[in-house]
Amino acid sequence: MGQESCHGPDRLHQTRQTRRAAASGWIGSALEYYDFFIYATAASLIFPQIFFPKGNPTVAIVASLATYGVGYVARPVGAFFLGHIGDTHGRKKVLVTCMFLMGFSTMAVGLLPTYQQVGIFAPALLMVMRLIQGFAVAGEISGAASMILEHAPFGRRGYYASFTLQGVQAGQILAAAVFLPLAHYMPEDAFISWGWRVPFLMSFVVVIAGYIIRRKVEETPAFKAEDGNHAVPRSPISEAFQYSWRDMLRVVGIALMNVIPVVTTVFGAAYAVQPGYGIGFGKDVFLWIPVVGNIVAVLVIPFVGNLSDRIGRRPPVIVGAIASGLLSFAYLYAISIKSVPLAIAISLLMWGVLYQGYNAVFPSLFPELFPTRTRVTAVAIAQSVGIAITALLPALFAAVAPPGATGIPTTIGAMTFVITLVAAVAAWSARETCRTPLDDLGKPDSSPIGNPEYQEMRQQALKQSRA
Repeated sequence: MGQESCHGPDRLHQTRQTRRAAASGWIGSALEYYDFFIYATAASLIFPQIFFPKGNPTVAIVASLATYGVGYVARPVGAFFLGHIGDTHGRKKVLVTCMFLMGFSTMAVGLLPTYQQVGIFAPALLMVMRLIQGFAVAGEISGAASMILEHAPFGRRGYYASFTLQGVQAGQILAAAVFLPLAHYMPEDAFISWGWRVPFLMSFVVVIAGYIIRRKVEETPAFKAEDGNHAVPRSPISEAFQYSWRDMLRVVGIALMNVIPVVTTVFGAAYAVQPGYGIGFGKDVFLWIPVVGNIVAVLVIPFVGNLSDRIGRRPPVIVGAIASGLLSFAYLYAISIKSVPLAIAISLLMWGVLYQGYNAVFPSLFPELFPTRTRVTAVAIAQSVGIAITALLPALFAAVAPPGATGIPTTIGAMTFVITLVAAVAAWSARETCRTPLDDLGKPDSSPIGNPEYQEMRQQALKQSRA
């Protein structure tokens, strides 16, 4: 069963590599998604005022949120290219490539001129940089999750793979935390003029740190075995569509769960702080909602990842989808009645806890649905398509529920809940993968090992890790 059966010094080496891969996935995802999320924050709070014409707040808000969505539209294109690199040249190479593209495009955003300076070229350049960001991030999760999964011991894949998403949440905490002191302590004119640029220019550190971290991680045994046997596919894209299209559709459906962070941090932020909606939350106050919610998520994720190793991948995803979708009504209602404490409390439960049933598990569930030959490609393409669909929602939400509209919590909450139900059904239709050995993943004739044997192997892996 490949890596699951190693002994002695090999086990010690495997344990070290597992932890090194998990640390690389955590830190790399945190650094890269710091870049991605500072754009999301700025698109909600700053860009409508500086990159678009003044005079019509609805047009400015919709246009700014649309540039946020464009980054996700670029992800499927990046997934084709970066997924191919990951399955033909290795997981390590694709992760380093993603890091450089993301870092440099984010620094460029911090140097862009405003609409007042160059007119229509300002939003055009902003859109180009966002397209590059979206292209780059397409290979991050699929590459990092595949690398950790292929290094992890049998019975602990869910736990270790969850660190990829813990890093993503940490990146979002860092993104908001960088904005908090700037938004709070700087005069508003100075913040809108140049202060918002500081977090983007700090991406120089991301590029340097990310490269140092990722160049030290070994390629996975599963990919090296394929490469050594000259079994690396020439066209992982065509193979993925030919043999795994059903599971790719399932991943698209499950990835629609991204509607929860979208409605929380993007539309929710615009609804709470943009003057046109009349809610009047302060920018610095509202930024604490995703910060606190993600702090809770960072603590919850490894426990849910470990739970998925015990009871399976599907139950946490299904429960998390339905429950967090229902709570979207309450979250938007709390904003509508201008209750900061209630909005924070509900976001902690909806996003910090329940949403993690999906968020902590998909880094293991998605790669486990596919064979090693096409794993990075299939996950990158399918997940990017699902997320691209949800990324168009902020602009749609703002158009359906513009400033001055009534019943916004009910309207947007209902749309959110329907989408999470689709994700729950897609997860229910997937096969359970936690008890399937690594070498058998993605094979149509594979079957999981018996639960008693699996639990015994899992306990051995736990003892080995603690030792």
